[in-house]
Amino acid sequence: MKKALMIVDVQNYMFQEAVHNGEQLLENLKSLITRARSTNTPIFYIQHNAPAGAPLERGTENWEIHADIAPTDQDTIIEKHTPDAFFETPLDDELKKQGVEHIILTGIQTEICVDTTCRRAFSMDYKVTLAVDTHGTWDSHNLTAKQIIQHHNDALRWFADTVLAEEIAF
Repeated sequence: MKKALMIVDVQNYMFQEAVHNGEQLLENLKSLITRARSTNTPIFYIQHNAPAGAPLERGTENWEIHADIAPTDQDTIIEKHTPDAFFETPLDDELKKQGVEHIILTGIQTEICVDTTCRRAFSMDYKVTLAVDTHGTWDSHNLTAKQIIQHHNDALRWFADTVLAEEIAF
């Protein structure tokens, strides 16, 4: 079953919001990217576009993918405008073109774009593995980022295999 690494919304602005364990998240992503590239596993970067004046306005520095995990010419970048990376994007077509059936899911924001994309991928019959230590968020008014991440790791196990990044084989 052909795999792809999917990195959702790891854009500069997200780190201005003090992503929980942001440096460790980037380190885990770099390790996954290195391992994926060493096995010629496709890498899909999902990049959120927001309207003019919003923090993730297309073309701004905040909108750019974080430099520590920058894509190469071999990677696929999919731009989206909702939390669902599949909605009104070419993502499904691009995954199918490359024969991908299994998505290794990572990224930001746990409770919004990662959660929505995970559930949608499952509903579209993709096998999904969620790297539990390679998605993140920040504190909300009611919950800490750590609580949000743990809750989603527990809930999303119904839609994905939930494993540590170091346990993922490409």
